Amino acid sequence: MDKVIGSAAEAVADIPEGAALAVGGFGLCGIPSTLIAALVEAGTGGLRVASNNCGVDDWGLGLLLRAGRIARMTSSYVGENKEFARQYLSGELEVELVPQGTLAERLRAGGCGIPAFYTPAGVGTQVAEGGLPWRYDDEGAVLVASPAKEAREFGGRACLLEEAITADFALVRAETADRHGNLRFHAAARNFNPLAAMAGRITVVEAERIVEPGELPPDAVHLPGIYVDRIVQADPDDKRVERRTTRAASAASEEK
Repeated sequence: MDKVIGSAAEAVADIPEGAALAVGGFGLCGIPSTLIAALVEAGTGGLRVASNNCGVDDWGLGLLLRAGRIARMTSSYVGENKEFARQYLSGELEVELVPQGTLAERLRAGGCGIPAFYTPAGVGTQVAEGGLPWRYDDEGAVLVASPAKEAREFGGRACLLEEAITADFALVRAETADRHGNLRFHAAARNFNPLAAMAGRITVVEAERIVEPGELPPDAVHLPGIYVDRIVQADPDDKRVERRTTRAASAASEEK
């Protein structure tokens, strides 16, 4: 029952070339940076990643992207990663852009064994009609485009059929894990991390704090250990602010 692994390198060592990954985090919040760094060191490539975004140029999934290790991204947005945009527009990277709520539900459905579901998100757009560029060629022409989606009406409202996402491995970050794999997430890190964890056939967790079984009260468990296979210690201080904004000190503050 003890799922704690000695190192991040050991925890990701069996992720093969071309693996499908579900990766938690939103912007730079709740990023499994320890596991991503270990995967960069391992040299694994051809990865097909489902994650809300792709980090930034020098951190998170951006490190794998910069090293040319990601072949395909399923994401909600490009975010602050200029290399992501460059690789996509130059035809080096295939990108499936998905409405954010749809992406979350596709991951959750994958974890629940639901093969597909209907949603009104995307009706009347290219999400429904198809033709969204997934991959360009090196001259900027669309090489692969999204297909049209099946549509049905429910209660007079048009909805699109969306398929669930499952992955070979999931990489997530938790605030606290007990040795049996029960997890607690901090604040907004709870958005995509539990869903990614559910979607992975093998789920690897980095936790800022690892406690003994029973130390997490049942009501504090956000994801039960049944979804978790491996746990490693994360650096609790390895966090970043995506866009820091400050304001000038007031005159009164300056006088003090």
